[in-house]
Amino acid sequence: MNATVSRSGSGHGLLDLAVIGGGINGAGIARDAAGRGLKVLLCEKDDFAEGTSSRSGKLIHGGLRYLEYYEFRLVREALIEREVLLASAPHIIWPMRFVLPHSPEQRPAWLVRTGLFLYDHLGGRKQLPASRNVDLAHEPEGAPLRPEFRRGFEYSDCWVDDSRLVILNLVDAARKGAVILPRTRAVSARREDGVWLLDMHRENGEVQTVRARALVNAAGPWVQDVVQGVAGLNSAHNVRLVKGSHLVVPKFWSGSQAYLLQNTDRRVIFVNPYETDLALIGTTDIVHDGRAEDVAIDGGEIDYLLAVLDRYFRAAPRKADIIHAFSGVRPLYDDNADNPSAVTRDYVFEVHGTPEQPPLLSIFGGKITTFRRLAEQALERLAPWFPQMAPAWTADACLPGGNLGSSFEQFLADLAAAYPALPQQAVTHYARLYGTCARDLLGSARSTDDLGRHFGGTFYERELAYLREREWASTAADVLERRTKHGLHLTRAERETFEAQL
Repeated sequence: MNATVSRSGSGHGLLDLAVIGGGINGAGIARDAAGRGLKVLLCEKDDFAEGTSSRSGKLIHGGLRYLEYYEFRLVREALIEREVLLASAPHIIWPMRFVLPHSPEQRPAWLVRTGLFLYDHLGGRKQLPASRNVDLAHEPEGAPLRPEFRRGFEYSDCWVDDSRLVILNLVDAARKGAVILPRTRAVSARREDGVWLLDMHRENGEVQTVRARALVNAAGPWVQDVVQGVAGLNSAHNVRLVKGSHLVVPKFWSGSQAYLLQNTDRRVIFVNPYETDLALIGTTDIVHDGRAEDVAIDGGEIDYLLAVLDRYFRAAPRKADIIHAFSGVRPLYDDNADNPSAVTRDYVFEVHGTPEQPPLLSIFGGKITTFRRLAEQALERLAPWFPQMAPAWTADACLPGGNLGSSFEQFLADLAAAYPALPQQAVTHYARLYGTCARDLLGSARSTDDLGRHFGGTFYERELAYLREREWASTAADVLERRTKHGLHLTRAERETFEAQL
């Protein structure tokens, strides 16, 4: 294929900010910057959230176990953000109660109680209920557990649809004028005449060069590749890649509660309700020395996770029950900790540039819960180069679809009443993924015939068109795995049929 070359006269003009990386940090920064009046472009070499940001534990949480490593500032910031994010996107973020069966061999009860007390009070909790003791021998939360676990604790955190959190930030950034480019690889950058020239290769072979006053390197696991390989600079920081793997099995307990299990190695495993009738189990913590692209779950991790379940549950799932498994690499800031579980989940910024030079800001580390605050702080670091930039604004702003105007339950009831002929399960799906934007998707539909071809489950052609037109979806995996989780609910034949016609 002959490449189409488009140089600095690309039609974008002089940008204020070019963001490299379409995970949660890059998406959050692009949204924040566009909302402050900056002219922004974001490029991502693959699909958005294809790496770490769709392979997380899918929790907005303070990090209860981080208290053991004295990460008090990080936990406080994360708990504050938990409240902010819950208010901004109640369709994709919602409260979840976690039951922690007491295992005295790992941590004494007084230590757990102390940690939960701090967890309740560090972040100014407003919307979520406080922790409590649980009599597992008599309360329903203890029914699926082995009888030796008679005492436990319960506390609150939040669930999040992680890949949709990325997409909604990008949708909002685009609404505010940002140029969003999936499958566009940053290949080289150089300073020239007081600005950065960034060369990008599109998947279709097009080569494009843009001019920007500043670059943001939010490449996650590939942050050093951008510093050194793209910009040709040296860095004083690094990331440590830590693999985390998860299993998906049929849900094997009653109730909406999740479980937090202490393992004999002092790690903790989450067992969370997932997609109504499934369970998400994870995660592992293993140093990954290979390429981030090559990460995959191995048999040892599967055995490890199943063994923890078998220790706690009367009827724990087996290998044959596994529906799906996935792995991701967490690009943690390398603080030289020996234990992968002890590596900080905090983040560090590095700025290459002087007041006379256009800056490159690189992000090392971070976690999904603190992405919004990270974006604010990133723009604070860039403020000397943009003295006219508007102030921070995202703390009080809803993400697209999040302006429900009432509880999610009331919003769902109103949406179902507006579309009475549609299956309730489908309406719930639209409400959860799109919030108030579901009305844009559904439009004047009055029956399933109006939704177009049925691909299986709650997946219809109208949603596919919406995802392609509004959310940059182009491949089957974009649609089935990241924009939605339809892939977990289609039969193999349905999935193959859909993939063949896309």
